[in-house]
Amino acid sequence: MSARSLRVLGWLGLTVGVWLGAGELSFKVTTDKPDALYQPGDQMVFSIQLQDDGKPVAGQELRWWRRGDDQQEAKGTLTSQAEPVVVTTALAAPGFVRLTVTAYDGNGQPCKDAKGREVCFEGGAGVAPERLQTVAEPQDFDAFWQKQKAALAVVPLKVEMKPLAVQNPLLVGFDIKVDCAGGKPVSGYFAKPKEARPKSLPALASFHGYGVGSAVLREDPKMLTLDINAHGIENGQPKEFYEALRNGELKDYAFSNTDAPDKSYFLGMFLRVQRALQFLEAQPEWDGVNLIVTGGSQGGLQALVAAGLDTRVTFCMANLPWCCDLGGITLGRQRGWRPEYTPAMGYFDPANHIKRTQAFVLMDAGLGDYVCPPSGISALFNNIPSANKKLVTIQGGTHGYTPPGSRTAWSEYGACLAKTLKPQ
Repeated sequence: MSARSLRVLGWLGLTVGVWLGAGELSFKVTTDKPDALYQPGDQMVFSIQLQDDGKPVAGQELRWWRRGDDQQEAKGTLTSQAEPVVVTTALAAPGFVRLTVTAYDGNGQPCKDAKGREVCFEGGAGVAPERLQTVAEPQDFDAFWQKQKAALAVVPLKVEMKPLAVQNPLLVGFDIKVDCAGGKPVSGYFAKPKEARPKSLPALASFHGYGVGSAVLREDPKMLTLDINAHGIENGQPKEFYEALRNGELKDYAFSNTDAPDKSYFLGMFLRVQRALQFLEAQPEWDGVNLIVTGGSQGGLQALVAAGLDTRVTFCMANLPWCCDLGGITLGRQRGWRPEYTPAMGYFDPANHIKRTQAFVLMDAGLGDYVCPPSGISALFNNIPSANKKLVTIQGGTHGYTPPGSRTAWSEYGACLAKTLKPQ
């Protein structure tokens, strides 16, 4: 696929002008290239305007900080004007630039909004992201996962189902546990229409972000839905139950044994992901065709891995997916918040799993998100073998904030899914 077609497909819908709400003060930031995409060596021009209720604010101190995948940093100070002020930079090789701009008051302190948050912009721009590559996967990647699948196949698909109250009277719900390899069961909430005919419905599995909590009941009268917690723990418990696990047994669960794939926490997690799909595929109401996986952050990681481990997955949506391109830091890319990289982590990198998918993949990336950096998500996107994929970037988006009105994977989800659903 050409670089141009990758851009049209992968970067459609990037928001350029961004207002980051912070009380009355906000930033409007634009780039001279409407898509915030450049070629190596191109000058990037960020136009920055501080606003109060949409009107320009002059005379305010603005401190900016530029970082990038070239490992270079620069800082400076500007004074806001009635017209936008400008920061220029460049990147000599494919990657991303990160730009932070913060407003300061007359006492040299960051301006705060009514909730005590600093008034700042977090965003950036990309350089030839379609050329970003990941590090080599482990040579025995497929053999490793065939071994894990064989271990899972030995465990019978034994299911415990307890009735669960639902809001929609046309549905029935269950708190389920499914036996699984790895020491913990699949634990989730399953819902389906009461009168569903055999082989009549798509199936959807959804996964959770980093943390410790219960599954969530997802009611959809047109689908079989299964939402699982990441840990195989009890659902529907008091918050104290999950807090105790979060501060005890499951504290920092993803950050240990990074050099031992057979002991990694991700191994059990991914086995539960695969067994969750096997549960859905065993339901008589599943149409046998449409299998959908979704999730955000760590849930996005699980969705991407699901799409790679099970080639029956037809649609995957990963919102700001976690742990993409773990080895990218060895190539000089900015790191996110994630486990330390060792070659053993390559068995769990979704950038390797996704090479094996046959699904349509929909993702998004925040240009200011350095929990899950846009360079890693872009490198993973380039590994997806099919042209049936879409990446939406969010200017001013961080891992915890999306500017109002931005296009995201979630906003594109309905239209993309409708185009990819296959007839029964």
